[in-house]
Amino acid sequence: MHVVLDVSRFLACGRRRAPSGIDRVEAAYVRHWLAAPPARVTFAARGPRGSYASVPRRLVLALAEQLGAAWAGGPDAAAACRAARRTGLVALASLTFGRGRGRLAEVMERERRTLFLLVSHRLMEQPEPIEALRRAGAAFIPLVHDLIPATHPEYARPGVAMQHLQRLATVASLADGIIVNSAATAAVLRPHLVQQAATPPMLVAPLGIERILPGPLPQDGTASPYFVSIGTIEPRKNHLLLLHLWRDFAAKWGPAAPRLILVGRRGWENENVLDLLERCTLLRGLVEEAGSLPDPQVASLLAGSRALLFPSFAEGYGLPLAEALAAGTPVIGSDLPALRELGGDVPEYLDPLDGAGWRRMILDYAAPDSRARAAQLARLRSWSPPSWEDHFAAVEGLLQDVAARMVPASVAVTARARRPQPVPSRAPEPVIAGRFGLR
Repeated sequence: MHVVLDVSRFLACGRRRAPSGIDRVEAAYVRHWLAAPPARVTFAARGPRGSYASVPRRLVLALAEQLGAAWAGGPDAAAACRAARRTGLVALASLTFGRGRGRLAEVMERERRTLFLLVSHRLMEQPEPIEALRRAGAAFIPLVHDLIPATHPEYARPGVAMQHLQRLATVASLADGIIVNSAATAAVLRPHLVQQAATPPMLVAPLGIERILPGPLPQDGTASPYFVSIGTIEPRKNHLLLLHLWRDFAAKWGPAAPRLILVGRRGWENENVLDLLERCTLLRGLVEEAGSLPDPQVASLLAGSRALLFPSFAEGYGLPLAEALAAGTPVIGSDLPALRELGGDVPEYLDPLDGAGWRRMILDYAAPDSRARAAQLARLRSWSPPSWEDHFAAVEGLLQDVAARMVPASVAVTARARRPQPVPSRAPEPVIAGRFGLR
């Protein structure tokens, strides 16, 4: 069993000061397969002509190390980020001028069972290169993070909803096995899987959470009490609710009101939020837009906060919730299936439209003697974060399952040579493999 891991998106991660959720997942997959014997994995990316080519392992290793240093912050972070950008460009150049296509073809001819993993959504709406790998004998296994652009197009940038539907069509027609991050994502995805004779096996594998040691705070001192909100500033994250609440707090209590720190870059369709941040004088001194921060600084902010506020309208997993709970920080979040699946009975759950409920809960948690906050901290002692070890143990099981169902590549090539018709798509029996709950 040989794995071909798509690192097309990973090669561009050096452009980001702090990782997104998908960046973290890709980095974890790269680290996992870098730890595997070199003969067991090939790293690949789409070249300028659209086809896949192998990427030298040494460049992937260097990029992973540089990104780790860049995202950790510290005095060398800027230099590490520049180095990561250079390494990514060198890797992309190797797709054009190197022997990457030939090396990947050699791997496909040599290995009896090849599994192609695509753990980001990047370019999945263009299925032709994936089809070419399958014709060469590889099984296609994507990781689907969420269906939000398709189910909630009002929160997506123009054109993204149709693009995501095309990605789902690729999954439905070509996937030989599927990884999802939550049962909530699986439930929404399953109705789309109607293009094959039988549903491919689907694995529900929660994403791992790494404990990050707190680092220096991003400002000189952090007044208490304060709350933290983590996420790209976009309509789905519901920052507007929080800013209207804080405007009310400021009008009533002025500087004595609790503070709010927003962590995350500015996204799209957010004019109303930006107007409040930039023009509302009442919010000055109470609401701070911190932007993208290194992981240790985020960990420090969470550790000193009264709670993470997570009033999102839709989530496929809810990584900030898990990161906060892993840091020992209470969470007040939206009552969504994915968040309940991940947080269990630990967080406080509210309807994202229940402004009065959010107001009461925030003011309660801001009090130094908050019984509700103390009760959540007590519940938190029984919660354990999902681990990457468990995730990859489950993924390995799915890979073994898919490999066992495959026609060896040499047999498939011989069969295609004997008849002009392509080999029919493999259609394994439906099965939910490796689903496990949080401890």
